[in-house]
Amino acid sequence: MKLYFSAELCELYHVDVLEAELPEESVDLIVTSPPYNVGIEYGAYNDNLDFEDYERFSREWLGRCWHWLKPDGRICINVALDTTLPSPYALGASVTRIAMEVGYRYQATVVWYKQNLQKRTAWGSWCSASAPHVVAPVEIIVLLYKRQWSKQDRGVSDITPDEFKRWTNGFWEFNPENRTKLGHPAPFPIELPKRCIKLLSYVGDTVLDPFAGSGTTLIAAHMLNRRAIGFEIDREYCELAAKRFNRYLLSRQLSMDFDFQEVHHELV
Repeated sequence: MKLYFSAELCELYHVDVLEAELPEESVDLIVTSPPYNVGIEYGAYNDNLDFEDYERFSREWLGRCWHWLKPDGRICINVALDTTLPSPYALGASVTRIAMEVGYRYQATVVWYKQNLQKRTAWGSWCSASAPHVVAPVEIIVLLYKRQWSKQDRGVSDITPDEFKRWTNGFWEFNPENRTKLGHPAPFPIELPKRCIKLLSYVGDTVLDPFAGSGTTLIAAHMLNRRAIGFEIDREYCELAAKRFNRYLLSRQLSMDFDFQEVHHELV
C-alpha cells in the first residue's frame, strides 16, 4: 500500500480498496461515492461490469470497510437512486441491500436534489406512452452503521443548532460539482461530505474515503479538524487530489495570515 501524499491529519494512498489495509475497528466514519457502473471512463477502474460482477465488487469493498469501522462507526454512501445504462437498475436499493447482507444496519436515507432538472435531455418517447424515460434529478446518501447507532464515547460536536435542524431533514438541496472544471468525471461537491462529517462525527475522529477521487472528502474532513484517510486506485486522480489539497492548505494559510495581520493592525 503506497502512501502517495501526507500532511498533518491527512493520508492519501495509491491503492485499490480491495488491496488496502487498515487496523480493524479504527475508523469512525466513512463518506464515499463508489463507481455507479455506468461506463464512465475513470482510467484504472472498469466502470462497465456485468451486474453480477458489480454486485460482487460492492460486497467486497463494503465488507472490507465493515471490518475497518469501529463498533459505533457509520458509513455514508452516495449513489444514484437508479441508473439506465446498460439497462434500468435500482442502484440505491441494490447497494443498500448488499450492505445489509454484509452486516451493516440501516439508519436512514437522505435524498439529494441536485437542482439540474433543466439539463435533462433523455426523454425517451417524447409526448408518447410508447417508451417514456422517468428520471429523478436526485441522488441518495444511505446512512448505515456497524453495530450500534449511539456513539459509545462523547466527543466534541461542531455542528450548529441551525445546521442540525436543517441537515436532519432528509432532503438536501445543493448543486453538483462541475466535472470539467475539477478534472474528474464524477466528483461530488464539498457540501456533501461536510454535512455528513459534521452531523455524524466528532472533532478529531477518523474519516475514510475508500474511493477518494479528487480528494473532496479529505479536504472537508481536514477543514473540520478530523483525521482524513483516502484510498484511490488511479494515479492520475491521486495527483489531482494532492494538488487540490495543497491548494486548500495554501489558501488556508493565506487566510490565517490575513486574519493575523488584521488582528495585529487593530492591536497596534
